[in-house]
Amino acid sequence: MYKIAVIGDYDSIYGFAALGLDIFPAVDRKEIEAKLTALADHGYGIIYITEAAAAECGQLIEKLQERILPAIIQIPGVSGNTGNGVQGVKNSVEQAVGSDILFSNN
Repeated sequence: MYKIAVIGDYDSIYGFAALGLDIFPAVDRKEIEAKLTALADHGYGIIYITEAAAAECGQLIEKLQERILPAIIQIPGVSGNTGNGVQGVKNSVEQAVGSDILFSNN
């Protein structure tokens, strides 16, 4: 069974521990990249990362998304929603389905 992790600032992620997810507080780029790389290489199937943390290490996330696992999913933090997480999910759906399912020709 794969494990699930959450990376980001402590205030944004501590509640996920109550759901049984492994939390990894990190705030600076070096720390975020180190934890993300370690988690990706050690049995984590899903890694949730706050949008703010993801903004610090975009190139690493792109590189890791070329792998089958882990799935890296951006989530909003306490500072608010930037829309990057929703855009990432939308892009994944477009890639899987082959078209923008939300596009309306009306």
